[in-house]
Amino acid sequence: MAKLKITIFKARETRPETTVTIPTGVLKAVPKIIPKQVLDALKEDGVDIQEIIRLSSSPEACGTIVEVEEHKKKRRIVIALE
Repeated sequence: MAKLKITIFKARETRPETTVTIPTGVLKAVPKIIPKQVLDALKEDGVDIQEIIRLSSSPEACGTIVEVEEHKKKRRIVIALE
């Protein structure tokens, strides 16, 4: 089963600070079940979680969808469909 994976790294770290993995079968519930820290970070960077949910139904959507580097906050967010 495919899954949505959101990974947050601190600057220059290879080990993630936070990783959230969600099976695509429950993606519609993401706004209700995903940690607030992750949703806030995504909103701040203009990432539309509803659009990612829509993309997840496409068989062509696979791999990294969005990678955001926040230089001021010294963190990197990677969103992927695996």
